[in-house]
Amino acid sequence: MRLTQPRIAPLADGEMTPDQEEALKPVRNGTMGVLNIFRTLARAPKALSRFNDWGGYVLSRRNDLPAREREIVILRIGYLCKSGYEFTQHSRIGLQSGLTEAEIEAIKRGAGAGWKPADAVLIKASDELHHDHFVTDATWAELRKHYTEKQCMDLVFTVGQYTQVSMILNTFGVQLDEGQTLDPELKGY
Repeated sequence: MRLTQPRIAPLADGEMTPDQEEALKPVRNGTMGVLNIFRTLARAPKALSRFNDWGGYVLSRRNDLPAREREIVILRIGYLCKSGYEFTQHSRIGLQSGLTEAEIEAIKRGAGAGWKPADAVLIKASDELHHDHFVTDATWAELRKHYTEKQCMDLVFTVGQYTQVSMILNTFGVQLDEGQTLDPELKGY
């Protein structure tokens, strides 16, 4: 984690305005309760509402990337952005989406860590977008061997969303939720 304390504290239930309560309604039904990211973003309730709309698309079945492949992309971006909160949350989601613990470890090592070509190119495209904000022609051609045009678009949308999420988490100092453990490789970032 880059910060050991929040710069912007998450709201407790008793300190929320009606607008903040309304913005949190879509995330109140989760099994983990309202996560710190949402309690923090609730300080800007109109932004949170729009954030939930776009994030809802990226995490929905309307995103044509299968859940497992989407989680490869999200975890790679979270790791590259050194976002301990993001990597922690999506490690759990990744396991629920079909990734193994070994694959989650391999995501940190990159595209050359023994992946099948269809998975390796997701990591390579994520790396290119992270470092240069562009997917090269060679990587795009490789993506198109394995994924539809819409899936390629959704890959870019997913990288963009989770780059933004990582910037928010890192800069606002959103801390892990209760019961979570930070990946040792992301300590001190």
